[in-house]
Amino acid sequence: MAEIIGKNTIKLESVDSTNNYTSKLLADNKLNEGTVVLAGYQNAGRGQINNSWESEPGKNLLMSVLLYPDFLPVQHQFLLSKVVALGVRDLLACFVDEVKIKWPNDIYVGDKKIAGILIENSIMGYTIGSAIAGIGVNINQKSFLSNAPNPVSLFQLTGGFFNLDELFGMLCETIELWYGLLRSNKVDIVNEAYINALYRLGVESFYSDNDGEYLGVITGVNSIGQLLIRASNGKNKNYHFKEVAFL
Repeated sequence: MAEIIGKNTIKLESVDSTNNYTSKLLADNKLNEGTVVLAGYQNAGRGQINNSWESEPGKNLLMSVLLYPDFLPVQHQFLLSKVVALGVRDLLACFVDEVKIKWPNDIYVGDKKIAGILIENSIMGYTIGSAIAGIGVNINQKSFLSNAPNPVSLFQLTGGFFNLDELFGMLCETIELWYGLLRSNKVDIVNEAYINALYRLGVESFYSDNDGEYLGVITGVNSIGQLLIRASNGKNKNYHFKEVAFL
């Protein structure tokens, strides 16, 4: 059982966004680290760059975790994204195979997206004062109606329904494990695990950037979180978020 994450849990039937709700709470109160806002439904759930997140009420895990990683220099903030993604990956890997992290922090099973993460940091000087990690994991949803290109749920993959309370407890544990390694400065372990879990790592695939489409191989991620791809012409490329498209 997690000792910090989820020890204080605020459960809501419905909310616009768990990240928004947590942010408003934090503005008015000093919350304990590891506080989780858990919702049955989000009517304005957010993904990266204002993308929306589709979720049927009461079917999935929708939550935000509050952390105070003030030990983490601003230039290394992507490590926080890594540990949350690894925690979600570990939960899902208990039930299905081929769970990967699509850079920067979507969780894929095969070529389908099963979870998304949105981390919003508050900078304090040279470190991160607080971080709100919004997480959406598709669990018991039978079908998806939006125009999202490739969603999938645990139910669709396994044919079985899952106890959301049990999975919530497991997810708190897996995130806390990786966050604890980061807090203990076990950065090499975090980095190695993240690289090994990358979707399309070492697999020749097509990508697109401002120069057009090309064939390349993902080789890793650098210290500031840029994706590294070696093009078929031998050129090494590095990208910030939204600078490259997976084809």
